[in-house]
Amino acid sequence: MKRPAALFALIFALSAYAVEDPMRAVAEQYLRTQTRGLPGEVSIQIGHLDPATRMPACSSYEAFTPAGARLWGKTHVGVRCLAPNSWQILLSANISVHANYVVTARALTAGQVLQSADLVTLRGDLASLPAGIVTEAGNATGKSLKNSLAAGQPLRNDQLLAPLAVRQGQPVKLIARGEGFSVSSEGKALSNAAAGQVIQVRVSSGQTISGIVLPDGTVEVQR
Repeated sequence: MKRPAALFALIFALSAYAVEDPMRAVAEQYLRTQTRGLPGEVSIQIGHLDPATRMPACSSYEAFTPAGARLWGKTHVGVRCLAPNSWQILLSANISVHANYVVTARALTAGQVLQSADLVTLRGDLASLPAGIVTEAGNATGKSLKNSLAAGQPLRNDQLLAPLAVRQGQPVKLIARGEGFSVSSEGKALSNAAAGQVIQVRVSSGQTISGIVLPDGTVEVQR
């Protein structure tokens, strides 16, 4: 009596793996596609189902990102059956992103303009670090710190201030472009702004015009 029971258990286990293996393969392929644009080397591990979980037979699977899940670190990926039965399940997943990141080489003070000697590049799993981590030292040099940092601290983009391209009260050139034409005028900046930021400019008529600051200090008026 023990042998048929053991045989039945083996058949059940094999059938469970027959369902789980293609399901996990679809989930992994989906995550690889979704994380293709991440920097560095992406490593994906898909968790196994509880052996007691019984899923109906399925010949067609579709993976999806569950609401609230992120494609980073410890997360979940959904898999739904399209035929011949209809069901869905969540699988645990761990997405590691091994890439370079930037840390402070020494203690730095708020307002300090960063130089290359102030920074060190390390390599590790970005998924275990704070969001918005700086991955290239060149993206931080020339920018100033919003707050003081101790040595060895990972550097985030939200801790940096870009150098000002326009200062309050400074005369600036306004330019408006369209299909086949370009019109320019002058005005006075009403605030400080870095390249890429929106600024208001007062022109000679007294009118206030908004535009985006370009790297050379010109303000491009948005149509």
